[in-house]
Amino acid sequence: MVSQQASRLVAGSPAIAEAHFRAEASPYHPRLRPDGYLNLGTAENRLVQDLHEARVSRHRSLTGLTGLTGLTGPAGSAGPAGPREFTERDTRYAPLHGTPELRERIARLLTRVCRYPVDAENLVVVGGATAALDVIATALCDPGDAIVVPAPYYGAFDTDLAGRSGAWLLPAPSAASDGFRPSAEAVDRVIADARRDGVTVRAVALASPANPTGYVLSPADLRELSEVAAYHDVDVIADEIYAGSVFGPEPFTSLLTVAARPSRIHTVWGFAKDFGLPGFKVGVLHTRDPELRAAARALAYFAPVSTHTQAFLTDLLADPGWVDGFLAENRRRLGASYELAAALLDTFDVPYVPAGAGCSLWADLSGRLPHPGFAGERALHRTVLDRTHVSILPGEAFHSPEPGWFRVCHSLDAALVREALTRLGHLLTSPPPDSPPRNTSHRNGATHDDGRRRTSTVAEP
Repeated sequence: MVSQQASRLVAGSPAIAEAHFRAEASPYHPRLRPDGYLNLGTAENRLVQDLHEARVSRHRSLTGLTGLTGLTGPAGSAGPAGPREFTERDTRYAPLHGTPELRERIARLLTRVCRYPVDAENLVVVGGATAALDVIATALCDPGDAIVVPAPYYGAFDTDLAGRSGAWLLPAPSAASDGFRPSAEAVDRVIADARRDGVTVRAVALASPANPTGYVLSPADLRELSEVAAYHDVDVIADEIYAGSVFGPEPFTSLLTVAARPSRIHTVWGFAKDFGLPGFKVGVLHTRDPELRAAARALAYFAPVSTHTQAFLTDLLADPGWVDGFLAENRRRLGASYELAAALLDTFDVPYVPAGAGCSLWADLSGRLPHPGFAGERALHRTVLDRTHVSILPGEAFHSPEPGWFRVCHSLDAALVREALTRLGHLLTSPPPDSPPRNTSHRNGATHDDGRRRTSTVAEP
């Protein structure tokens, strides 16, 4: 018989993960498996693998080694000495919160990306951004404490922030009419209401840039949220995993640069999105609070990163010029991928929230629900998956305040995106069997300057 904690974790397994593994178990191939699944449900950046392969191939040719073992310079450093072989040091225990060399390289990178001086001593490197979120939530919260999160929010926050800490997540809903921009007023209201009910609120958590919407928070947005947190004397956890994946007109702003109390701001970053390396499972927590940093280093005991992986990433970050070029190309490719997906949705008259970052679009299918409410959203999700073999994720998985919104990921091969969204569009524009034609006259959404449909005015379900 398992513990209550284990039972709770099993019951709370993220829907995002379940959908991913179902789709990936039988993937589409135009010739070998034309009836396979097309996975637009997973925010996995598959656009930059060739850039990594070119770098790794260069190392292989210079060293004569096979596998990802071409690392440069002594102790993972780079320089005129050129590539080095896999060493004994790469096989031994290292500081569980990250080697000094890797933390220094990450600090140098984040200083450029965030435009804020990051001290390597304030970084804790652990096994993925999930682990980093778990670490900071566990360090901040006792079981039964609350974390307020602007909604819709990344669905795995439920497990990442609350699975082990025992905290409760309280959604602060934003409005479709405002593009689901995270609302400081809603956060303020939810904190005040929770405290009136006797709930201890320890933190506000948000993804910046936002997931699932791809909204890039402005300095004013971030300042308002940090001021609300300061007023209520709570910490802020900012998941900045898409910091280097902004392709829209609004540049990335780190919360650290605008917060009145930087010591109460704890940011998370990782290699999964900006570098397209989710399988490496490397996340980074930044905190300036000495007590929390000590607690996070202790909790890193349970989620360390292998020394070999750290050595590889230390080398990857060795040349700032190469890194900056890589990130620029990543942003260009993500922007092109977004434009393709947006154009396909426009073709089939599917409204969406304009995105400026990340791997996904937040699409409005509320006019296609077979019946009202989230039950109708679940029914449409099943229909899409069963009839088209296209995996997109329903808004309920992201605590959407309104039914009918779906996250559609686009950061994969253009041919797959085109095939998937064409299948989806044909399904959505075909009337259901034995039903009258659909009336969509109410769906007059705002438009881009070029006339493209953006987010719609959502009718009551």
